[in-house]
Amino acid sequence: MSNFAFCVLGSGSSGNCSLLKIDATRWIMIDAGFSMRQTKERMRTHNIVMDDVSDLLLTHLDRDHFNPAWCRTLRSRNMRVHVHARHVDRAVRCGLDRSILRPFETSIRFESVHIDTIHMAHDELGTVGFIFHHVDCGTRFGFATDLGQVPPTLLDAFTSLDVLAIESNYDPGMQQSSGRPEFLQERIMGGSGHLSNIESLAAVRQISETSTLQHIVLLHLSRQCNSPALIQDLYETNLAHLYSFLTITNQDRCSRLLRLEKQGSQEPTLLF
Repeated sequence: MSNFAFCVLGSGSSGNCSLLKIDATRWIMIDAGFSMRQTKERMRTHNIVMDDVSDLLLTHLDRDHFNPAWCRTLRSRNMRVHVHARHVDRAVRCGLDRSILRPFETSIRFESVHIDTIHMAHDELGTVGFIFHHVDCGTRFGFATDLGQVPPTLLDAFTSLDVLAIESNYDPGMQQSSGRPEFLQERIMGGSGHLSNIESLAAVRQISETSTLQHIVLLHLSRQCNSPALIQDLYETNLAHLYSFLTITNQDRCSRLLRLEKQGSQEPTLLF
């Protein structure tokens, strides 16, 4: 078994937070959209504590991805906060101390993990996708959420992956019949908001052709305009050979801890 371990503490419009293990004792956090209390409670599911977390990576600074209540704790712990250079001013306005910010544009480097980054369309300032490469074991993990469309740069970078975490936000039919204001629907579906189930599945299909995926993690499902049953049907109908690899995340509970098995040792199971 590799050293890879990953879980989603929760994902959706009310909060997003994930944890990735980068060496024997060290974790990094991806987004911090929940309260500190709720985050700690969910971390206990997998016996992880805040002292195990050395760094925070932010995809962007929308309230569901960064809760400003974290600012004081991050400063007191001197925890490094990695933000895209375009997001620095907004991070400071949110209350983050410049002394703990680590701006990046194309990459982040840790001793055991190298991270390439992709800036993607989402609202005014965009969002960031990550490709984590574990140096020792060679594991590659792609993470992308809150992307209004799948750019060619993502498909070019998300190759030879072992694990993929990608947004699958809404069903177009449910979105259009939701009764939501037209401006909101246009924001979500207009190419700079969120990714539909169909768009997400098309990306997963293409990425899988150049990868050997053991886990496919679907993020940021809309409570009002999506359902796990719809996604399950979509995969059973269109990508049945990948169905058993799915983890469908939930807003209200932590996912199981996902690990990688050596190729051929056992089949992955459906986790959600």
